[in-house]
Amino acid sequence: MDLSFTPEQEAYRARAREWLLENIPKGWGTPEFEMPRTEEEMGKFKREWDRKLYEGGYAGISWPKEYGGQGLTHVEEIIFDEEAGKLNAPSGVNVLGKLLLGPTLLQFGSEEQKKRFLPPLLRGDEVWCQGFSEPNAGSDLAALQTRAELDGDEWVINGQKVWTSYAHHSDWCFVLARTDQEAPKHKGISFFLVPMDSPGVSVRPLVQLNENRDFNEVFFDNVRIPKENVVGGVNNGWKVAMGTLGFERGTLALGRQVRFQNEFNELVKLASEKRLADGTLAIDNPYYRQKMVEVFNEIKILRFHGLKTISQLLNEGKLGPESSLQKLFWTTMHVELGEVAMEVLGEEAPYWGVESVGRGKMQDIYYTSRGATIYAGSTQIQKNIIAEMILGMPK
Repeated sequence: MDLSFTPEQEAYRARAREWLLENIPKGWGTPEFEMPRTEEEMGKFKREWDRKLYEGGYAGISWPKEYGGQGLTHVEEIIFDEEAGKLNAPSGVNVLGKLLLGPTLLQFGSEEQKKRFLPPLLRGDEVWCQGFSEPNAGSDLAALQTRAELDGDEWVINGQKVWTSYAHHSDWCFVLARTDQEAPKHKGISFFLVPMDSPGVSVRPLVQLNENRDFNEVFFDNVRIPKENVVGGVNNGWKVAMGTLGFERGTLALGRQVRFQNEFNELVKLASEKRLADGTLAIDNPYYRQKMVEVFNEIKILRFHGLKTISQLLNEGKLGPESSLQKLFWTTMHVELGEVAMEVLGEEAPYWGVESVGRGKMQDIYYTSRGATIYAGSTQIQKNIIAEMILGMPK
C-alpha cells in the first residue's frame, strides 16, 4: 500500500485548504465567534454551510457527476476531510444523508432514486435522519417491530423509532420496517424512504443531561408512502442496512483522526497550564505524560487504519467486516482521551460550560465519546463481528 500522495493530489489539497480558509467564518472555533443561539439558528447555519460546500465543489467529491457529485475518487474526498479537520471546519446539517444514505443509494438504489434524492441531499435542500433503532431493537436491530404493509400502490407504515438524530430538523427519514411477519427476523425487512411531513409522522425530542436535544422518538401512525420508495427490493432491507452500517463504521477515518489530533492538542495545552496540588504542572507529571503518549500513539495508528480503508475502497469499491476493527479502535481511543482529560482537570472536571476551563471542550469529549461506543453497533457487537467474520471463530 502506497502511503504517499501524488503531486496532483497534493495540488488538490492546496486548493481545498485555500477554499476552506476563505470560506470558514471568521473567528470560527474561538470565543470571538458568536455561535447561533437557538437550534433553529444552528440548523440554518449548518444548511448554509452545506450549500456553500456544494457551490464550492466540495460536496459529494467521490460521487458521480450525474448525481450532483464531483466525479473524483475517495482519495480527494479524504484529502478534503483531512484539511477540514485540521482547520476545525463547521459540520453541515446533512451528515447522515451524506455519510450513510448517499453511499447506500449509490450501491443499492434505483436510477430514479439516485437522480431524485442525491442532488438535493448534497445541496442541503433535503435533510435526512436514520430510522433504525427502536425501544426493543438496538444492538439486536433485527428484533425491530415497525411494520409496513402494501395497500395498492402505497406502503402503510406503523411503529416507533428512538434515538433518531436530528429528526426534528429533517425532511426525510430512511426507515427499516418489517414487510414479512412470517419470515425469520433477519429476513422480511425492507428499507424505506419516508417524507417527515407525511400525515401520521410525529417527532418527540429527547432532552439530554447536557440540555441538548440531538435525539428523538419518531412515531409512524398509518403513514402512507409511494410503492417505489423501497431501496434494494422488498424483503432485502437487512442486506441494505448492513451496507449502510458499514459506511457508518468505517468511513472518514482520516478526517476523524485529524479532529482527534486537534482535541489532543487541546489536552496538551490544558496539561501545560493545569497545576496539581503540589504546584507542579500536569504536563510534567510522569503519570499524565504516559497516559497522553498512549493516546497520541493511538491517534497515529488510526490514521494508518484510515489509509488502509481508503485502499480497500479504491480496490474493491466497498467496505467489508474490517470496518468493525476501525470502529472498535477509534471509539475506544476516544473514550480514553476523554478519561485522561477528566483526570487532568481534576477538581474542575464537574464544572462544564463556556465559563469553565477550556469552555467545556474536554467535558464534551468525555460525555459524547461514550455514545459512540453504542451507535452503529455497540463495542460488543463489533467484537462479535471481528471474531466471526474476520478471525473465523465459531458463534
